[in-house]
Amino acid sequence: MQADFAVELGADDETLEMPWAAESGGPRYYDLKHHPEMVRDLEEAQSAEELRGFLCAVNSATGVLETAKCDIWESTEMNPEEEIFGSAHKFCCYVDLLFSDVDSRFSFPQHEQLAKRLTQLLQRVPEIPAAAEFLIRRCYYHAEAEIRDGFYVTFYLFGYGDDELQSRQRWAIALKLVQNAIRQLSAASC
Repeated sequence: MQADFAVELGADDETLEMPWAAESGGPRYYDLKHHPEMVRDLEEAQSAEELRGFLCAVNSATGVLETAKCDIWESTEMNPEEEIFGSAHKFCCYVDLLFSDVDSRFSFPQHEQLAKRLTQLLQRVPEIPAAAEFLIRRCYYHAEAEIRDGFYVTFYLFGYGDDELQSRQRWAIALKLVQNAIRQLSAASC
């Protein structure tokens, strides 16, 4: 599995507001760490059992992380760097990850260490046609009457294959590998 991380803290880079909510009663943040039963309210978790399992594992009481947002999709559009997989399809997801410990949310070194360690662990797994990327980004945490600048990690995962079924199967295997890496880091932190 290919794995890498990057830092995206520029003025034009993606950011996150926590908690977040779309306008007009659309999608919103669900606190799955403290209310795991809410996973059934997530459309993405309803359409992908593998993603539901990942969300439940990451948001477990023993984990050091929790999730803020996610999405899944499939595509036949390939970037030049994806041509090495020789595939016609990819199955994709992203999950925004936050530290559960409030103080850790404001520590860039802890986010960098998380991204580095996950990347290192995933570079050791068996070679499969999948790619994981961890992007450290800025998050604006709203707490009572103040907003604090912190960080979060967007985790992207792509599984590649000759068709949608094969790419989804490879994505599911890779997602389990990422879940195990996160679990291993959480166990080391306890």
